[in-house]
Amino acid sequence: MNYLSAENIAKSYGDKWLFKNITIGLSRGDKVALIGANGTGKTTLMTILAGITPTDEGEVSVRKDIRVGYLDQAPDFAPELPMVEVIFSGNNPVAQAVKEYEQALLLNDDKRLMNAVERVDSLQGWDFEARAKEILGKLGLQDVERTIGTLSGGQKKRVALAKVLIESPDLLILDEPTNHLDLGMVEWLEGYLDTQNTTLLLVTHDRYFLDKVCNVIVELDNGTLYTYRGNYAYFLEKKAEREAIEASEIDKARNLYRKELDWIRRQPKARGTKAKYRVDAFEDTKEKAHQRKYDDQIELSVKSARLGSKIVELQSVGKRYEERQIVHNFLYTFKKGDRIGIVGRNGAGKSTLLNMITGELRPDNGQVVCGDTVQFGYYKQTDLEYKDGQRVVDWVKDVAEVIRLGTGQTVTATQYLNAFLFPPNKQGTLIEKLSGGEKRRLQLLRILMAEPNFLILDEPTNDLDITTLNILEEFLMNFPGCLVIVSHDRYFLDRLVDHLFVFEDNGHIRDFPGNYTDYRNFVAENKENGERSKEQGERRTEQGKSSENTAQFSAVRRSDPPPLPNAPKRKLTFKEQKELEALEGEIAALETQKSVFIEKLNGGSGSHEDLTTWATQIETLTAALEEKEMRWLELSELG
Repeated sequence: MNYLSAENIAKSYGDKWLFKNITIGLSRGDKVALIGANGTGKTTLMTILAGITPTDEGEVSVRKDIRVGYLDQAPDFAPELPMVEVIFSGNNPVAQAVKEYEQALLLNDDKRLMNAVERVDSLQGWDFEARAKEILGKLGLQDVERTIGTLSGGQKKRVALAKVLIESPDLLILDEPTNHLDLGMVEWLEGYLDTQNTTLLLVTHDRYFLDKVCNVIVELDNGTLYTYRGNYAYFLEKKAEREAIEASEIDKARNLYRKELDWIRRQPKARGTKAKYRVDAFEDTKEKAHQRKYDDQIELSVKSARLGSKIVELQSVGKRYEERQIVHNFLYTFKKGDRIGIVGRNGAGKSTLLNMITGELRPDNGQVVCGDTVQFGYYKQTDLEYKDGQRVVDWVKDVAEVIRLGTGQTVTATQYLNAFLFPPNKQGTLIEKLSGGEKRRLQLLRILMAEPNFLILDEPTNDLDITTLNILEEFLMNFPGCLVIVSHDRYFLDRLVDHLFVFEDNGHIRDFPGNYTDYRNFVAENKENGERSKEQGERRTEQGKSSENTAQFSAVRRSDPPPLPNAPKRKLTFKEQKELEALEGEIAALETQKSVFIEKLNGGSGSHEDLTTWATQIETLTAALEEKEMRWLELSELG
């Protein structure tokens, strides 16, 4: 059953066509991801399909009995309205009945409550109410009487998401639904959309989410739509094949263009004396030959300042807001090469910890000691700051006209902007006319220009397109300084971090060795073991009750205690398994160091002081080796 169809639609801004002759159809059960570079027109296309923005050409048709729900990237509600008014403001009669019921409960109005109950009963709306409460709870929207004006941008986005999910439309159109959700919320939404029999079109940069939820990928590239029926890996493979074919066709067109241009020049100037079909063919060839294919390769290579041995020490730092403990006596010493992810619920205190690390916020207790060579680069969730009427290139030149690359080369601000997918025709654009993702990319560019050696990224993946994310990941994998990332993008965390700061209850922070998937596996394993232990305990309790008399009788007859059953061999915990794997490399490294000092000692070429130092180093390394080998044996026996 066809829900929506768009035929030859087009949109232009001024004399520039954003896209033209776009055709797309959505059938019942389709779950489609729309992807493409920032600024290509994804949001504009979504609003046209949702009936919000008119198309300049073509037509959009929606089946008569179909309800469409749209989630805006930046929802705008009246600030004086309470959340409950916004969430249940749709035309759905069940939603209206449930809203009346909730308000009657809050006002403790018995007569109004009785009428509301009868109305919900008549509409069979109790399932709706349960689902609404589940959605609100999972999105952290318990206090529905709060007014919109008191909410943060992320909370407003969650209100808009709750509203569109509760309305349960036949066709959902969602623009970046995972932005401003914490990891738990993302995973819940992923499961919710995966199991619901909903037709879906969404824009997302979350590759795990895309793979889990969607069965079709549509790419908007240079004003053209390309459809791929498969997962993200399939899309990458077919996209590479398509681009290789297109590049070959452009090369052929350029060769033909040079030949035809020579023919055109040698012919008489009067157009009528030339073969018209060949002139027309020449114009087509010229258009194709002058196509410019960007390979989207951003060379994020910047020089990083030297980092000394002393970096940042968090000495039992704590922070409290009124009665709530945000960070409780957290202790950590940053080391060179640290790659740390920070995860936790929204409002848990992640940004508070970052602000204490950078010195923007003083802890209530403890202290933060920062090394002299540390240069922070702090990418925040706040909006880009710029002057009215300021252009892209001028904003970048305010920092530097020339940028040093990690290779030692220097490039101009214009060249560096080009590497960040701001070509010359885009560099003169007013910043206020950029898309959200383009502004984020510009903000990141400027932070990297400052040559940081301690990089902090607070939700860097919001609004960035997948191409930019891939290149950013490649750069961060080779970043030589300390790296701290707050992100709800699981793929991003898995690629870049090797341990986590996990915000738990009451301000406690767990330092977990591993990436996000490791942590989720660890939590699942502990939960499974806990449930198994609970079941075994309950079973033993029941067995104990049924055999109480027998046990007492046996205890009287025997003077010796009954033999214990063979205890099952304990398995390694996740943390112990990681420790065992690390020990093998540490032992090998210590043995290598020890052999170096032994060779120096046997060489007999050093001074008396050198010989003494080398002998001491050998003793220290030997002791360390014995300790690690004993621990290795202990863990390997358990494994």
